[in-house]
Amino acid sequence: MKSVYLLLFTFFSITTFSQSYFQKKSEIAPINARAVVTPIVATIAYQGYDETEAYFGEGEYEIFLDNLDGILDKPIIILDGFDPGDNSNITDLYDSLNFNSQNMADILRDEGFDIVILNAPQYTTNGKDIDGGADYIQRNAMVLIELINFLNDQKVGDEELVVLGPSMGGLIARYALAYMEQNSLDAETRLFLSFDSPHRGANIPISLQYLINYLAEELGNADAQAIIATVLNSPAAKEMLYDHYLGHLMNGSTYLQDPTKLLPVGAPNFRDAFQTELDALGFPQLVRNVSMVNGSSQGTTTGTPGMQVVDTTLDLGSGATADVILHFTPEAGQTNTVTDFNSFLFGIPVDSFQTNAESFASSDGVDASPGGTSNISNALGAAGGNPVITDFINALNQDEFSFVPVISSLAISNEDDWFTAPDIGGIHTSPFVNTYIPTENETHGVVTQASAQFALDEIRNGVLGTIAFEANTKYQLAKNPVLQNIELKLDASLIYGPVEIVAYTVSGRQLFSQRLVNPSRQISLEHSLPSGIYLLNIRDVEGTYNLKFVVN
Repeated sequence: MKSVYLLLFTFFSITTFSQSYFQKKSEIAPINARAVVTPIVATIAYQGYDETEAYFGEGEYEIFLDNLDGILDKPIIILDGFDPGDNSNITDLYDSLNFNSQNMADILRDEGFDIVILNAPQYTTNGKDIDGGADYIQRNAMVLIELINFLNDQKVGDEELVVLGPSMGGLIARYALAYMEQNSLDAETRLFLSFDSPHRGANIPISLQYLINYLAEELGNADAQAIIATVLNSPAAKEMLYDHYLGHLMNGSTYLQDPTKLLPVGAPNFRDAFQTELDALGFPQLVRNVSMVNGSSQGTTTGTPGMQVVDTTLDLGSGATADVILHFTPEAGQTNTVTDFNSFLFGIPVDSFQTNAESFASSDGVDASPGGTSNISNALGAAGGNPVITDFINALNQDEFSFVPVISSLAISNEDDWFTAPDIGGIHTSPFVNTYIPTENETHGVVTQASAQFALDEIRNGVLGTIAFEANTKYQLAKNPVLQNIELKLDASLIYGPVEIVAYTVSGRQLFSQRLVNPSRQISLEHSLPSGIYLLNIRDVEGTYNLKFVVN
């Protein structure tokens, strides 16, 4: 039988998958005034859930000084995300800030800020090989703490730091900053930007996980085994993935599903332990916490729950074929078959493998939820020249899946429905004091003109200052980003007199003004503004109020 299985190996010759972290790379552009890449070692060790001793984490950083005075005085730390195999180097991380033929790091350096990029490399410590980009989030956080302390010691002046954490980097930053506060370590940090980070878990379709594990364990495919070892079974993946195949296996089997374990569940001894630890730490309290999100603010789905992802017959050569059917996880309270793999030799059945999935009654399956998206074709390395993989990708009915659900990226902990449109400031509250959320789902980790402007405005510390934006409760945006109209909610307990409203660009250019007499309940302002971040200045007899709003 194993000799027949060898005919199937060509299907999953996908070593590029093990190097993918489900985020498209930006095009490489020249970076001016580069420095040297410097190693850094944490002075706080961390012992993982499956480790017998604690290890000191390691990283590497490069400082890109500003283009004004060339002095390290306004550091902004950019972190690595989930990156097994260290596929994304420091240049890639710098270029990940590209948008519309510009780069956010370049803009900030021209304004006097210094960019410091922290990469998580592969290394060996005390006899243990560690893949930093897929290692424990906590150990990477200890490396960040070391860098924060170093920069605060080396910088000129007393400017506080800014930390930007994309994807898993947002969890590393959150953990490090909260840990420092709880242990009376002064981070001297004023702003934490979480960029599409999975504060309540990330998602890789369980159907794909099952299939790869079957090929690794039952067929012995070396490439699939590498994917399991370096990606899906990495400490970081087991900490982050909301649903993990290891939580569904039958006792004594490495690939067969336990028919009683169909509901989503994380990796045993990892997922729940990490989320509990993260929730106990909470968010840093001495830092302004804001979030940039790639998922839709309108509850727009990524496909539909339970939909067929692919149904195809693959010609593997030498008379071998395989029927492959994959589905998204089903609608709320429903059960479906998510993985169905049948192999044949000259039409004679060789083997078959099926798995099922059930969704909680509170939510449809997470695969189709609103969120920052990734692609199955990206995960498969866009075929890498393999004609069988090319045929598989061409047969996909649904390539995109929800990688970081919007509810997760906003860290909304009291909402059990992945499909609910976020109700910022309502009953389902987010711990972030300011957020950027597009109306449509975007590729995970992609920077747009609007999200870049949001980040730049926050880093610049606000045109009118943060206090002016946080103190206002008399006039509130009903939705942000705004839609066709700018809708302002008014306090029903108050009586309003004449109100004058003026809209500005963040650079201070006036766009339009409107005067209203005795408004009540709600103010609606028509606009035709292009994408970007804007300011509203509202004046009435009692004072002046300022709001920021986003147009997608």
